[in-house]
Amino acid sequence: MADDSRGFRLFGFELRRSPTEDPNKKPSIVPAKDDDGAGYVTASGSHYGQYINLDGDDSKDNAQLIMKYRGTAMHPECDAAIEDIVNETIVSTSEAGEQSVDIELENLKVSDGIKKQIKEEFDNIISMLDFNESGHDIFKRWYIDGRLYHHLVVNESQLKLGIQEIRPIDSSKIRKVKQVQKKKDPETGAQLIEKVDEYYIYQDKPGERTAGVKLSLDSVSYITSGILDETRKKVLGYLHKALKPLNQLRMMEDSLVIYRLARAPERRIFYIDVGNLPRGKAEGYMKDIMARYRNKLVYDAKTGEIRDDRKHMSMLEDFWLPRREGGRGTEISTLPGGDNLGQIDDIVYFQKKLYKALNVPINRLEQEAQFSLGRSSEITRDELKFQKFVARLRTRFGKFFTDLLKTQLILKGIITEDDWQDMKNDIIVDYLKDNHFSELKESELLRERVQTLDQVSQYVGTYFSRDWVMKNVLQFSDEEIEKMADDAKDESDQMGDQEEEMPPQNEEEVQKDSDLSIDENIVRELESEVKLKELEVLENINNSLKK
Repeated sequence: MADDSRGFRLFGFELRRSPTEDPNKKPSIVPAKDDDGAGYVTASGSHYGQYINLDGDDSKDNAQLIMKYRGTAMHPECDAAIEDIVNETIVSTSEAGEQSVDIELENLKVSDGIKKQIKEEFDNIISMLDFNESGHDIFKRWYIDGRLYHHLVVNESQLKLGIQEIRPIDSSKIRKVKQVQKKKDPETGAQLIEKVDEYYIYQDKPGERTAGVKLSLDSVSYITSGILDETRKKVLGYLHKALKPLNQLRMMEDSLVIYRLARAPERRIFYIDVGNLPRGKAEGYMKDIMARYRNKLVYDAKTGEIRDDRKHMSMLEDFWLPRREGGRGTEISTLPGGDNLGQIDDIVYFQKKLYKALNVPINRLEQEAQFSLGRSSEITRDELKFQKFVARLRTRFGKFFTDLLKTQLILKGIITEDDWQDMKNDIIVDYLKDNHFSELKESELLRERVQTLDQVSQYVGTYFSRDWVMKNVLQFSDEEIEKMADDAKDESDQMGDQEEEMPPQNEEEVQKDSDLSIDENIVRELESEVKLKELEVLENINNSLKK
């Protein structure tokens, strides 16, 4: 348990921090800028979280919003788009020793021993998460909910052992909050922020005023989508902008089904002869006839089923009209069904609108579109935008691994928190890539550069310099140019060494080679003479045939 200055104890551990480096100590009238969507609260001071939300209790709203996202993900079009995004971002591997995600420490300026320890702890985290097997589900949960929580289980008596287990937390049951303590500036009278305490509140039933357990900041790993609403106080998911077009599409599809069921069949008009029956008896007679012959089919919009339910009015209601004595008696006529029932232009419109909101190229979701492994010129601008979107997702999700790695390294005493601030920008999360379109794009770019190089090569030395061509045509960096120069020098040196190592030929071998060349010339002369003789014979035969 972590001790708190307010007299209660938070559940979980807390890393040691230097008070001089606390950014909350800087005087300001507004809190530090962040994108975690944490709400600002004032606590009652007990271990349990009876609290008052200064911005209004929206924990229940957050839980309802997450449930909307999860319901949206169950729709077939949305599920196809999400699976396409997840499969593109997290590439599963079947090869032994290969991970779906790894870290790149080439730019990290520490000793090789520290690098080795960092790599080992990262592998331990991947193993605890079972990311090679469950990475698809973890990323999908984060993408749908727009946030991801994990509880870090440690041995509080032996923190040096590091993280022992990483347990997922339902995003709808936990939220990060901040408690602000202010003091009045005696000179200006402004309310300055003196201290900001951050922690998490876990509620088994979100929205209840009894609240739940307060968890320390370091005992929970938290990552969001980075998308906030217009007030910058609520975290939104990537599926948020798809909620409206999805609801519109569902309404249009249900109304289309009901319209077709109601208009497609032919309906009947029953003229019932009631004779001279009084009005009351005539109505009873009409209801009796209707109960015998009326359709009882009902459409269920939730399941898409058609059932016979006498508790509901029929969609295919026939018309029943009484006819008095003196008329033409009982008669049944038919009304024709509706026309133009095959037009679905409005459905297609809302489908395309939904596809655009899902951040996936439309040609990937349309059933008639076929996958082609052609030239890179066939790649559309939407496909390139999609690849950039996937790259942004990888960068954002990489904070999940770096946050876990930071906690693990500090707990085991490999680095300090100050060290992490210096090295965090040099630790790059590298994802396994399986993108054919990127390969096609790179190959096409290289082909175009080589063709351009062939055209301008004749002007090198007159109008263009060699370095200018390598930088502007081949798009090489200074480091690449220097490396290529060194490699070319090494190759030329190796060729010179090989020529020096070749044994010199003596006079007899040289004479044999010359003799061999003479013999080859004689053979060529004999072959030419034979061909001339063959031509003479063929010409004589041809002349004799003409005679």
